[in-house]
Amino acid sequence: MQRILIAVGVVLVVGGLLWPWISKLGLGRLPGDIRFERGGFRFYFPIATGLLVSVVVTLILWIFRK
Repeated sequence: MQRILIAVGVVLVVGGLLWPWISKLGLGRLPGDIRFERGGFRFYFPIATGLLVSVVVTLILWIFRK
């Protein structure tokens, strides 16, 4: 359990440090992400981004288990 928590912490720190470059990849603006803007109302539902992140995390965890 300790190793998992340390690994998650390291991933979060590295992701936070790399965020300026990660944000330039276009995550959050993929085709399939739903965005409505009308007047003062904004609704954003990142379906495609969520699926992509889920697949990447699943593959990384699958690789580390082997």
